[in-house]
Amino acid sequence: MRLIFVRHGEPDYVKDSLTEKGIREAKLLNERVKQWKNVTKYYVSPLGRARLTAKLALEGTGIEPEELPWIKEFSIKVKNPLDPGTLKNVPWDFYPETWRKDEKLFDKDSWFETPLYDDVNMYEEHRKVIEPFNALLEEYGVTKKDGTYYIDHENDDTTLVFFCHLGASFICLSELMGMSPAFMWHTFFVAPTSLTIINAEERAPGILNFRIQALSDTTHLAKGGEPISQSGYFHEIFQD
Repeated sequence: MRLIFVRHGEPDYVKDSLTEKGIREAKLLNERVKQWKNVTKYYVSPLGRARLTAKLALEGTGIEPEELPWIKEFSIKVKNPLDPGTLKNVPWDFYPETWRKDEKLFDKDSWFETPLYDDVNMYEEHRKVIEPFNALLEEYGVTKKDGTYYIDHENDDTTLVFFCHLGASFICLSELMGMSPAFMWHTFFVAPTSLTIINAEERAPGILNFRIQALSDTTHLAKGGEPISQSGYFHEIFQD
Protein backbone atom coordinates (compact mmCIF):
# COMPACT_ATOMS: atom_id res chain seq x y z
CA MET A 1 0.00 0.00 0.00
CA ARG A 2 1.07 3.56 -0.72
CA LEU A 3 -0.52 6.74 0.64
CA ILE A 4 0.11 10.17 -0.89
CA PHE A 5 -0.99 13.31 0.95
CA VAL A 6 -1.15 16.46 -1.18
CA ARG A 7 -1.45 19.79 0.60
CA HIS A 8 -3.64 22.32 -1.18
CA GLY A 9 -2.05 25.17 -3.11
CA GLU A 10 -1.18 28.51 -1.54
CA PRO A 11 -4.44 29.45 0.19
CA ASP A 12 -6.68 32.45 0.21
CA TYR A 13 -8.17 31.67 3.61
CA VAL A 14 -10.69 34.50 3.48
CA LYS A 15 -12.31 33.09 0.32
CA ASP A 16 -11.42 29.46 1.12
CA SER A 17 -9.81 29.26 -2.29
CA LEU A 18 -6.38 29.66 -3.84
CA THR A 19 -4.26 32.70 -4.53
CA GLU A 20 -3.04 33.30 -8.08
CA LYS A 21 0.20 31.65 -7.01
CA GLY A 22 -1.73 28.69 -5.61
CA ILE A 23 -3.47 28.24 -8.95
CA ARG A 24 -0.11 28.21 -10.72
CA GLU A 25 1.15 25.62 -8.23
CA ALA A 26 -1.83 23.34 -8.80
CA LYS A 27 -1.46 23.59 -12.58
CA LEU A 28 2.19 22.57 -12.27
CA LEU A 29 1.09 19.67 -10.08
CA ASN A 30 -1.20 18.61 -12.94
CA GLU A 31 1.87 18.01 -15.11
CA ARG A 32 3.01 15.51 -12.52
CA VAL A 33 -0.27 13.87 -11.53
CA LYS A 34 -1.44 13.15 -15.07
CA GLN A 35 1.58 10.87 -15.50
CA TRP A 36 0.51 8.61 -12.62
CA LYS A 37 -0.81 5.30 -13.92
CA ASN A 38 -1.53 3.12 -10.90
CA VAL A 39 -3.51 5.23 -8.44
CA THR A 40 -6.33 3.19 -6.90
CA LYS A 41 -8.44 6.10 -5.62
CA TYR A 42 -8.32 9.87 -5.18
CA TYR A 43 -9.90 11.58 -2.18
CA VAL A 44 -10.45 15.26 -1.40
CA SER A 45 -11.36 17.47 1.55
CA PRO A 46 -14.70 19.33 1.24
CA LEU A 47 -12.99 22.70 1.73
CA GLY A 48 -12.71 24.99 -1.29
CA ARG A 49 -8.92 25.33 -1.35
CA ALA A 50 -8.45 21.55 -1.42
CA ARG A 51 -11.23 20.98 -3.96
CA LEU A 52 -9.83 23.59 -6.36
CA THR A 53 -6.34 22.12 -6.01
CA ALA A 54 -7.70 18.66 -6.84
CA LYS A 55 -9.72 20.00 -9.77
CA LEU A 56 -6.69 21.70 -11.33
CA ALA A 57 -4.31 18.84 -10.54
CA LEU A 58 -6.67 16.26 -12.09
CA GLU A 59 -7.70 18.36 -15.08
CA GLY A 60 -7.72 16.33 -18.27
CA THR A 61 -7.62 12.97 -16.48
CA GLY A 62 -11.38 12.40 -16.29
CA ILE A 63 -10.98 11.51 -12.62
CA GLU A 64 -13.45 12.72 -9.98
CA PRO A 65 -12.07 12.42 -6.43
CA GLU A 66 -14.32 11.19 -3.62
CA GLU A 67 -15.03 13.78 -0.95
CA LEU A 68 -14.15 12.86 2.64
CA PRO A 69 -15.63 15.26 5.21
CA TRP A 70 -13.34 14.07 8.01
CA ILE A 71 -10.15 15.10 6.24
CA LYS A 72 -11.06 18.79 6.20
CA GLU A 73 -8.62 21.05 8.02
CA PHE A 74 -8.40 20.37 11.76
CA SER A 75 -9.62 23.84 12.75
CA ILE A 76 -10.46 23.23 16.39
CA LYS A 77 -10.48 26.50 18.29
CA VAL A 78 -8.38 26.51 21.48
CA LYS A 79 -7.42 29.26 23.88
CA ASN A 80 -4.43 31.39 22.99
CA PRO A 81 -1.87 30.89 25.81
CA LEU A 82 -0.37 34.33 25.18
CA ASP A 83 -3.80 35.95 25.36
CA PRO A 84 -6.20 33.66 27.30
CA GLY A 85 -9.18 35.85 26.46
CA THR A 86 -8.92 34.99 22.75
CA LEU A 87 -9.09 31.80 20.72
CA LYS A 88 -6.76 30.38 18.10
CA ASN A 89 -8.32 28.96 14.92
CA VAL A 90 -6.03 25.93 14.97
CA PRO A 91 -4.54 23.96 17.91
CA TRP A 92 -0.93 24.56 16.88
CA ASP A 93 1.53 27.33 15.95
CA PHE A 94 2.10 28.03 19.62
CA TYR A 95 5.25 29.89 20.55
CA PRO A 96 7.95 27.49 21.78
CA GLU A 97 7.91 28.83 25.33
CA THR A 98 4.25 27.79 25.62
CA TRP A 99 4.57 24.18 24.48
CA ARG A 100 8.12 22.81 24.71
CA LYS A 101 8.04 22.68 28.49
CA ASP A 102 4.93 20.46 28.39
CA GLU A 103 6.26 16.92 28.06
CA LYS A 104 2.80 15.50 27.39
CA LEU A 105 2.73 17.19 23.98
CA PHE A 106 5.59 14.92 22.94
CA ASP A 107 3.77 11.75 24.01
CA LYS A 108 1.67 9.89 21.46
CA ASP A 109 -0.70 8.64 24.16
CA SER A 110 -1.22 11.75 26.29
CA TRP A 111 -0.57 14.75 24.02
CA PHE A 112 -4.23 15.80 24.20
CA GLU A 113 -4.14 16.12 28.03
CA THR A 114 -2.16 19.36 27.99
CA PRO A 115 -3.65 22.43 29.73
CA LEU A 116 -3.37 24.17 26.34
CA TYR A 117 -6.41 22.14 25.28
CA ASP A 118 -8.44 22.50 28.48
CA ASP A 119 -11.35 24.17 26.69
CA VAL A 120 -11.94 21.39 24.16
CA ASN A 121 -12.22 17.59 24.23
CA MET A 122 -9.20 17.12 22.00
CA TYR A 123 -9.25 13.35 22.36
CA GLU A 124 -12.75 13.12 20.88
CA GLU A 125 -11.99 15.65 18.14
CA HIS A 126 -8.87 13.69 17.21
CA ARG A 127 -10.88 10.44 17.07
CA LYS A 128 -13.23 12.04 14.55
CA VAL A 129 -10.33 11.91 12.09
CA ILE A 130 -8.50 8.77 13.17
CA GLU A 131 -11.48 6.43 13.34
CA PRO A 132 -12.72 7.05 9.77
CA PHE A 133 -9.11 7.05 8.54
CA ASN A 134 -8.48 3.59 9.96
CA ALA A 135 -11.89 2.47 8.70
CA LEU A 136 -10.87 3.56 5.20
CA LEU A 137 -7.66 1.55 5.45
CA GLU A 138 -9.75 -1.45 6.49
CA GLU A 139 -11.60 -1.20 3.18
CA TYR A 140 -8.27 -2.05 1.57
CA GLY A 141 -7.49 -4.93 3.93
CA VAL A 142 -5.37 -3.04 6.48
CA THR A 143 -6.29 -3.17 10.17
CA LYS A 144 -4.68 -1.82 13.33
CA LYS A 145 -4.42 -3.84 16.52
CA ASP A 146 -2.39 -3.02 19.64
CA GLY A 147 -0.49 -0.31 17.78
CA THR A 148 0.48 -2.51 14.82
CA TYR A 149 -0.96 -2.52 11.32
CA TYR A 150 -1.77 -5.82 9.61
CA ILE A 151 -2.85 -6.69 6.09
CA ASP A 152 -5.12 -9.66 5.42
CA HIS A 153 -3.79 -10.37 1.94
CA GLU A 154 -0.51 -9.96 0.08
CA ASN A 155 0.68 -6.39 0.09
CA ASP A 156 -0.40 -5.11 -3.31
CA ASP A 157 -0.04 -1.93 -5.35
CA THR A 158 -2.91 -0.04 -3.74
CA THR A 159 -2.19 3.71 -3.95
CA LEU A 160 -4.49 6.25 -2.29
CA VAL A 161 -4.13 10.00 -2.87
CA PHE A 162 -5.57 12.61 -0.49
CA PHE A 163 -5.91 16.29 -1.41
CA CYS A 164 -6.14 17.90 2.00
CA HIS A 165 -4.43 20.12 4.57
CA LEU A 166 -1.34 20.37 6.75
CA GLY A 167 -3.05 19.86 10.10
CA ALA A 168 -5.32 17.01 9.01
CA SER A 169 -2.61 15.15 7.12
CA PHE A 170 -0.32 15.30 10.17
CA ILE A 171 -3.01 13.63 12.26
CA CYS A 172 -3.08 10.75 9.78
CA LEU A 173 0.72 10.64 9.57
CA SER A 174 1.11 10.62 13.33
CA GLU A 175 -1.30 7.68 13.53
CA LEU A 176 0.74 5.73 10.99
CA MET A 177 4.09 6.68 12.54
CA GLY A 178 3.11 6.30 16.20
CA MET A 179 3.87 9.94 17.02
CA SER A 180 2.17 12.85 18.72
CA PRO A 181 0.33 15.02 16.17
CA ALA A 182 0.98 18.06 18.38
CA PHE A 183 4.72 17.41 18.05
CA MET A 184 4.38 17.12 14.26
CA TRP A 185 2.27 20.28 14.02
CA HIS A 186 5.01 22.27 15.72
CA THR A 187 8.13 20.76 14.15
CA PHE A 188 7.25 19.63 10.59
CA PHE A 189 6.19 21.58 7.50
CA VAL A 190 4.63 20.60 4.19
CA ALA A 191 4.54 23.25 1.49
CA PRO A 192 1.48 24.07 -0.62
CA THR A 193 0.91 21.42 -3.35
CA SER A 194 3.74 19.32 -1.91
CA LEU A 195 3.53 15.53 -1.81
CA THR A 196 4.13 13.42 1.26
CA ILE A 197 4.53 9.78 0.25
CA ILE A 198 4.21 6.89 2.69
CA ASN A 199 4.81 3.26 1.80
CA ALA A 200 3.66 0.22 3.76
CA GLU A 201 6.56 -2.20 4.13
CA GLU A 202 5.70 -5.88 4.59
CA ARG A 203 8.98 -7.37 5.77
CA ALA A 204 7.16 -10.12 7.66
CA PRO A 205 4.03 -11.70 6.16
CA GLY A 206 0.91 -9.75 7.04
CA ILE A 207 2.65 -7.16 9.26
CA LEU A 208 3.05 -3.62 7.98
CA ASN A 209 5.40 -0.80 8.84
CA PHE A 210 4.57 2.60 7.37
CA ARG A 211 7.66 4.55 6.35
CA ILE A 212 7.86 8.03 4.84
CA GLN A 213 9.53 8.03 1.43
CA ALA A 214 9.16 11.77 0.85
CA LEU A 215 8.00 14.66 3.01
CA SER A 216 6.91 17.92 1.33
CA ASP A 217 8.19 16.98 -2.13
CA THR A 218 7.91 20.01 -4.45
CA THR A 219 9.76 18.70 -7.50
CA HIS A 220 6.97 19.91 -9.81
CA LEU A 221 7.41 23.48 -8.57
CA ALA A 222 11.15 23.42 -9.17
CA LYS A 223 10.66 22.08 -12.69
CA GLY A 224 8.16 24.83 -13.41
CA GLY A 225 10.30 27.59 -11.95
CA GLU A 226 7.72 28.35 -9.25
CA PRO A 227 9.08 29.26 -5.81
CA ILE A 228 7.91 27.27 -2.78
CA SER A 229 5.23 29.12 -0.82
CA GLN A 230 5.96 30.09 2.77
CA SER A 231 2.31 29.63 3.80
CA GLY A 232 2.30 28.00 7.25
CA TYR A 233 6.02 28.51 7.86
CA PHE A 234 7.78 31.11 9.99
CA HIS A 235 11.19 31.34 8.34
CA GLU A 236 12.48 32.11 4.89
CA ILE A 237 12.01 29.06 2.68
CA PHE A 238 15.10 27.49 1.14
CA GLN A 239 14.61 27.59 -2.62
CA ASP A 240 16.69 24.91 -4.34
